[in-house]
Amino acid sequence: TTTNNVLGRSFASSGLFMAGANNNLTSINLSTVSLNIEPVKNLTLETGFSYRTLKPAWDRFSLDYFSSDSSTGVESEVKQSEITLSVDYTPKRKTIGYGVERSTVDSPFTRVFVNYSQGMKGVMDSDFDYQKIQFYFKQPILVGGFGRLNVITEAGKTFGEVPLGLMSVVPGNQSYFLIENTFNNLNFYEFVTDEYATLQLEHHFLGRILSRVPGLRKMNLREIVGIKGVIGTVSDANRALNASGLTYLAPEKPYWEYSVGVGNIFKVFRIDCSWRGNYRNLPDANKFAIKGSFGFYF
Repeated sequence: TTTNNVLGRSFASSGLFMAGANNNLTSINLSTVSLNIEPVKNLTLETGFSYRTLKPAWDRFSLDYFSSDSSTGVESEVKQSEITLSVDYTPKRKTIGYGVERSTVDSPFTRVFVNYSQGMKGVMDSDFDYQKIQFYFKQPILVGGFGRLNVITEAGKTFGEVPLGLMSVVPGNQSYFLIENTFNNLNFYEFVTDEYATLQLEHHFLGRILSRVPGLRKMNLREIVGIKGVIGTVSDANRALNASGLTYLAPEKPYWEYSVGVGNIFKVFRIDCSWRGNYRNLPDANKFAIKGSFGFYF
């Protein structure tokens, strides 16, 4: 596996081609073992154990933290053992295939995901003891003859003192592709939190507007508009642990961005334009982005 994040968003930061500066990256060595069971259709229970090491991917980025266990008082690498418990409930979800690697048919369905993580200091020379809870909820809503509204919310909190590498980084997306539950106009490590909440609204008009434009009706294009935001904080204890020289910027004033897109281009492509709503004066702020995706949906 490549990530033990709440829903596996690693592609947003591990693509070969990126927009903007690609400086703030972490080198992660992650090993996991897990067991999951689906006692009833579309309800998955999972428990797992992971061990990971984290260090900066280059010398101009730092994950340093103060440590009384170090002879210098500062550590630059994090070693962490963790156990996780998660529940994933997707009523009315339709899939193709069998077993673990199943593909989801693009039909609207609700998703509820809850994840609990326990860091275990001392296990396999692990550095920190903490508890983390994360919650994700997605609800599609059919809006009469005006299409479908997808409402997505996520919230999380970390209990205990943790360094930068173990906090909840607001997932920026510097790739050229659309990735659900990431922020298209944020750079990596632009916002860091140990307590956060997000809200995303994405409305699919399903061709209700463009089908009325002469010359476009036969193309069956589909319009999408969206807005998303995040609010979060970093505790004083975690700020005091920071020895990286980086300033922890948390979106205590909610950050937001909005987008307009067109899907079903040649039946397979989607292109979105997104704009940054605030925090526009930050250094290297990405005020506008164009991202795309492709795939067959039924």
